[in-house]
Parts: sequence; C-alpha cells; structure tokens
Amino acid sequence: MTGLMMTSALLAALTAPAYAETRQDAVIGLQLEPPHLDPTSAAAGAIDQVLYANVYEGLTRFTENGNIIPHLAASWDISDDGRRYQFTLHPDMRFHDGAVLDAKAVKFSLDRARSDTSTNAQKALFQGISQITVTAPNQLTIDLNQPDGNFLFKLAWGDAVIIAPNNVDHLKQSPIGSGPFTLTSWVKGDRILLQKNPDYWGKPAALEQVTFRFISDPVAAMAAMQTGEIDAFPVFPAPENLAMLATDARLKLINGSTEGETILAINNARPPFDQRLVRQAIAMAINKQDIINGAMFGYGTPIGSHFAPHHPDYIDLTNAAPYDPAAARQMLADAEITDLHLTISLPPPVYARRGGEIIMAQLSQIGIKVTLEPLEWAQWLEKVFRNKDYDLTIVSHTEPFDIGIYARPDYYFQYDNAPFQSIMAELDITTDPADRRDLLHQAQRHIADDQVNVYLFQLANAGITKTDLVGIWQHAPTQAMDMTGVYWKN
Repeated sequence: MTGLMMTSALLAALTAPAYAETRQDAVIGLQLEPPHLDPTSAAAGAIDQVLYANVYEGLTRFTENGNIIPHLAASWDISDDGRRYQFTLHPDMRFHDGAVLDAKAVKFSLDRARSDTSTNAQKALFQGISQITVTAPNQLTIDLNQPDGNFLFKLAWGDAVIIAPNNVDHLKQSPIGSGPFTLTSWVKGDRILLQKNPDYWGKPAALEQVTFRFISDPVAAMAAMQTGEIDAFPVFPAPENLAMLATDARLKLINGSTEGETILAINNARPPFDQRLVRQAIAMAINKQDIINGAMFGYGTPIGSHFAPHHPDYIDLTNAAPYDPAAARQMLADAEITDLHLTISLPPPVYARRGGEIIMAQLSQIGIKVTLEPLEWAQWLEKVFRNKDYDLTIVSHTEPFDIGIYARPDYYFQYDNAPFQSIMAELDITTDPADRRDLLHQAQRHIADDQVNVYLFQLANAGITKTDLVGIWQHAPTQAMDMTGVYWKN
C-alpha cells in the first residue's frame, strides 16, 4: 500500500504542469557599440539606441508610431503668437544620483545645448530659443525668436535630453539620467548592462535588467539567436538569414519602418563634386534596387529625396535620377571629367560595407575608379562628420524628419544653397498644415533636382525576436531601443 501511494504521488508530480518563474531580464543584440555615452555631443545613433528613454529623458518623447507625447513635462501652454512655451514639470523627479530634476536642471541642459561652445551634433535644434526663464521650481518659460511649429518635436530628439548638471564632466563614461533604468556597467567591446531604477518617478519598467550585447559579425549574430543566447536582435546584421531564423517556432520576425534615409552622401564643397552635373552622373550610374537586393536582401524602399515614404507629406521622386549609365557617361563628358578617382568612406553597418562594393562596381561602368575606405564609427565621426575629409560616404540618417540639415552649410556634406535655406526658414514659422505640406514638397524637389546626395533607400527595421518577448518596437521613429514597455508574456 505504501509503495502504491508513493507511485501515485510520483506520477502526479511528473504529470503536473510545471510553472517557470517569469523572466525579469532581457538580452538585446546590437550591431554597433556606442563610441561613448554622451548623446548631447555626438551624432552616433548607437548612443541613442542604448540610452534614449531608458536612461535619459526629455521634456517630450517619441512613441513607436512617431507621435510626440509629454514626458518630463506634465503639460505646457503656448502663447497665441506661438513664441512662448510655458512648461510644467512632473513633481518629485530625481536623477539617478538623487539630485533633484527641476526647472533649473532643464534650463541648464537646454542652455548648454545652445551655447556658443556647444558641441551638440544637432545644435540647430535649439537656435530658435531666445531665452529660458525659471518661474517656479517645476515651471519654466521658453521664448522663441519666432513661431516654430516643430518645437515640441525638436525637444523629443535624443540630443535634447536633460542631463544632471553635476555630472557634465563625466557624460561620456558615466551617464546619470532620470529614466527607468540606470547604467551599471559597460564592458567595452562586449556589453552594456542596465538595471531597473527602483526610485523612478514615473511608471516603472517591467524588466529588472537589460543587457545590450554588441555583435557586429553576422555569423556570430546568427549563432547567438539560434542558441537562445540573445532574446532579440531588432536590427539584424545579416538580413539574408532572417527568413531561415523565422522558421524557428521560438522566434518571430520584426519587419517595420525606420526614419533612416540611407544615402550616398557627397562632399559638395570638394571639386569636382561641387558641380551638379557630376553629382547627377554619379546618381544615374547607380541602380538602387540592386543595392537593396544585394546589400539588404530586399529589405528597404527606394527613395528619391531625403524624406521618409511613410510620412504623409512624402512625394515620390525616385525617377528624378533614373538609372541610365549611358546618360551618366555623357554627363561626365559634358563636365569635362575624364579620369575620376574617388574614395567612398564606409562606416561599419552592413548596408554601408556591402552597398559600397555594389556602388564601386556600378561606378566603374561609367569609368569612375573607386577606392573603398572602411572606417570604425569613431573614425567616421572624426574624419567624415567633423572634419569633412572625404569624397563620398554611405550612411543612414536615422534622425526623424531631418530634411532641415540641408539648410546648414556647415553640415558634413557642405551644401550651401540660399533658396533652400529660405524654404526651410519659412517652414519654421508656418503652422497651417496645407502651407507646410506645400513647403515640404518644395524642399524635397529642391534637393532632388540639385542632386545634393544620392538618395538610395529607406532603411527597414528588419530583425528577429523571441515570440514571448513583448513590447519590442516594430517601427523605429528614432534610433532607440526603448525597453521601458518590454516584458515576457509567460
């Protein structure tokens, strides 16, 4: 009898459902490691991927669908003339080190971003501010030189996050923000570890810990997903393997859109690229679909200007410079260019390295000799972005709604065009939707007609994730890996 009871108990134990404890951590694969951790002093999107919304926050923020919502700011009032914004902050907010996040801290961050000595990569976002006044511990007023219909949008950028004033000298290595996660360690070349902030002022994160693993090698990324070492790889470095990974019942595809206009950027101030005819010849020698197929395995949408196809004010200009090698050769002859040698500087992403090889072959068909120059991100930022020492480069501009960069003569492709600058200046002060749409159409056509750069394709948000991991963004309105709403389903 005793033996029978023991057997029955054993059978019951074996057949009873097993309930595993819900995981409280996630491991996310990223192709690119940040060069440092200060989003207010570099154009590297890899910084925002890790820190935006997770560690650092701004007055406003982007949602997955691109909407702008209040964040550190609980509310605001806008004057009738559109030149004064009165912000009220949430009460009792603190930075990770316990310092108070109040109106003085917000003023400090924004004044620093717009100062004469600012190294902010998007300093132009703040040039319309004339004055910032603290009116109460949790209230401030921002006065603008003129109305700006995009001001709340600009405050949502990763370049406009609020930093702890007492940590300003340590931003690159030890970020102190106000977000739902704190940065606890950075093993360079391998990983960054975020821990849940137990004292977060807002809705707490579901996960206790997030690890960002940096894996640039496609083979290693594939192995990490197959073995389960990585839980999600939202921008997968080997798009040719996504279909195979998706056959695994444990995994599912991420296939969405991004704000990443991928361009063959041209140094407009360097001869002979200062000639429109030469730029147009280069553009018409390039078959964009071949690059999408060859470098991205079909993930991507051709574009003809610096504007996202999913934007409601987008116009299709993909035929502005149709693929026509014969016409391209004739344009070079008309420009009296007979022996053109150029260098294409390539940052690490797959679209750049693989795309560069395809473009080199295509340009050779019209007699242009190309040298490919692979660069790490830190090298690219220094040589290309800051010092403008390059001929051509391939890069995705993942900042949202950033056509305004073409109105900045000191930007890295050095396009200085007064008519375009006038269009953008008028757009800044225009609030009527129909008038803004017309100006945006003019802007898109202008840079397409002038062939400032070669507009290749809109970068897809193509990746893979475990099926039970919920909340990973399908679409990427900014280059961020927002983990604030991510959790395990089971």
